[in-house]
Amino acid sequence: MNVSFQRSYKSKNTGTPVFVYSVTGTATELTAYEQAQGEYYREDTKTGKPLWFTTRCIGDNGKLIITSNDKVVADMSEFDKASSIAAQYGGNLGQMLASQAASALLGLGKPAVADAPAPAPEAVAAPLAPEDVEESSDED
Repeated sequence: MNVSFQRSYKSKNTGTPVFVYSVTGTATELTAYEQAQGEYYREDTKTGKPLWFTTRCIGDNGKLIITSNDKVVADMSEFDKASSIAAQYGGNLGQMLASQAASALLGLGKPAVADAPAPAPEAVAAPLAPEDVEESSDED
């Protein structure tokens, strides 16, 4: 099942941010989702699409899985892979990998690289004064 971010709000009871995603999938997946959600199942009143509520942002788009205990959770395997590879390399390379992975996972496009060196300036030849130009001779 796929989810796409719709909106967020702060819980009136706890003040915790709540992220709301619309859910899409096959008819079988959506039936399983409705059953797993039970009394917490909600649909968007305008679109009729099922909604998933979470206190953890997973970016603009993501995937849901239903566990063997009938819990609906975000599939965080891509985040886990990105975290693992960043930790494997550490240092500047690890930070660069983590930044790029996070940007891709959160749907932010290419990250800005603050520490990238500026391109070297192109060499520009200054025009020569007429007295500096040697005339060629055909006396060879």
